[in-house]
Amino acid sequence: MTSSHTDCHFCLQPLRGRKYALRDENAYCVPCYDSLYANPCEECKQPIECSSKDLAYKGRHWHEGCFRCAKCSRSLVEKPFAAKDEVLLCTECYSDEYSSKCFHCQKTIMPGSRKMEFKGSSWHESCFVCQYCQQPLGTKPLITKDNENYCVPCFEKQFAHHCYACKKVITSGGVAYHDQPWHKECFVCAVCNTQLSGQRFISKDEYPYCVDCFSKFHAKKCAACKKPIAALGGAKYISFEERQWHGECFTCVKCSVSLVGQEFLTRQDDILCHKCGSA
Repeated sequence: MTSSHTDCHFCLQPLRGRKYALRDENAYCVPCYDSLYANPCEECKQPIECSSKDLAYKGRHWHEGCFRCAKCSRSLVEKPFAAKDEVLLCTECYSDEYSSKCFHCQKTIMPGSRKMEFKGSSWHESCFVCQYCQQPLGTKPLITKDNENYCVPCFEKQFAHHCYACKKVITSGGVAYHDQPWHKECFVCAVCNTQLSGQRFISKDEYPYCVDCFSKFHAKKCAACKKPIAALGGAKYISFEERQWHGECFTCVKCSVSLVGQEFLTRQDDILCHKCGSA
């Protein structure tokens, strides 16, 4: 600017008709101002004279022509840039060197754009979607299968097991019976509805029964004691001509000797040991 002041505050030379710079309300001729206050350029180390544009970033200064990407040398004036270890880089170079790659599309996630992180990998926000319905997952609950992410409703629709009894989704645990999944609370005796998960049970006609109900309604009756025979857990029983006996009941009707594994004779409905039958 043209001086209205009389003398340079430092060298005391007249300023009339000369350009000068103001600092703290004091006027300086251009040479004095540059020598006293010009910032050194980070790139070329030369002073940034008052006739030049001084570009500043975090306490450091550059000539306008020196404010460039450290890798590709493109000007960063009025352009987005990033800093890494005090080195300035354009967004393209920074992305190539340091930015994450999207797990889905494998393209760079540019600085300043929102990214989603899950299980150590990064996604563009627009790529972090349910594999089935393509709706953004954001921070919603999700389930991963074969490296693909699904919202919970879609996962249940596509992959979750449905209870054979109530047809609802089995979210955890469950019981497998006749190659069908069941909720533990739905896997009950077909007669008394007692829960059978973790309990001993007997299967008949594709239905599970607790031991008591099976014995009461379906078990064969012992020809000797007339009580049910529940062949559970490998219990032994004897079958002969459409009749069954408990192992301990299969004895000679006369002498009560056990006939299990022995020769025996029949007389009408009676079972006799060889000795009693021959007498």
